[in-house]
Amino acid sequence: MSQTNRLARIRRLLAEHRAVDRQTLLDALEVSPATLKRDLAFLRDNMNTPIVWDRELAGYRIDPAQTVGAQIELPGMWFSDKEIHALLTMQHLLANLDPGGILAPHVAPLIVRLNTLMSATRHPAAEVRKRVLIVGIGKRSAKLTHFEAIGAALLQRKRLSIRYFARGKGEESEREISPQRLVHYRENWYLDAWCHLRGALRNFAVDSIRHVQLLKAPAHDIPDARLDTILGPGYGIFAGAAVQTARLRFSPERARWVAAEHWHPNQSGSFDAGGYYLLEIPYADHRELLMDILKHGRHCEVLGPAPLRAVVAEELLKMSEPYDR
Repeated sequence: MSQTNRLARIRRLLAEHRAVDRQTLLDALEVSPATLKRDLAFLRDNMNTPIVWDRELAGYRIDPAQTVGAQIELPGMWFSDKEIHALLTMQHLLANLDPGGILAPHVAPLIVRLNTLMSATRHPAAEVRKRVLIVGIGKRSAKLTHFEAIGAALLQRKRLSIRYFARGKGEESEREISPQRLVHYRENWYLDAWCHLRGALRNFAVDSIRHVQLLKAPAHDIPDARLDTILGPGYGIFAGAAVQTARLRFSPERARWVAAEHWHPNQSGSFDAGGYYLLEIPYADHRELLMDILKHGRHCEVLGPAPLRAVVAEELLKMSEPYDR
């Protein structure tokens, strides 16, 4: 544990308890008595934190009589990567709400609170937002006209009649669906639903739903376990029950990045003797995986299974045709 973390832990313990004995501090910080003594001295002398030893309570405490003008918070402390990402994401989402919407008055106090949290490190919230950016790549800008109707059907457990535009085929179709859950994935919204036309679970991009009609018929409920079995185990957003394992080999150069990346919860990876990185990930539908493979170009080779290798090889040939001409 770094000294900064130890100081924050001491401050938190002193704030949460009337007094904290020496052994509790030693156990919480996992340090020697000498290190604890130095940390307490640092808080008193450098941070002007009025820590005193209370004989009656047999522990350390903050002396309220000395807190006037005292520096209780630790200057220079900042957020972890997860904390700053969460704060800025929440602030961004709230700031982009329709100013005239019914939620605006209710979220205003939340925005004030977020700004206060972001300023807790003695840096103004505006400066934090200016210096730290959350960039969303791949977000489609289409307005989600039917989002509220879909959400209502989802929670009321009603069926929907939709007109859906399948971008892959460039075709529209009329379908009756039973919505199961909404998923926000790679900056876009998707609807997992039972398609009564196909008699199977399907995944629909919400921005591709052209028309929605709420029906009176109750939705056909799919158990969570089955949803996770069909929609959960494979790579990416595409569904499929027949899960295979893709075996990918990345060049030593690209391995330095890929080895630190998270592609799937059940992935496994290792380096071979030549410095190549071998990555194994489950997938049920190759479409999204194909895109992520191709973005690595010559640095990624599909070792198996054979059908996936053939699909990638065919796509590479088609990619080269315009350049051959």
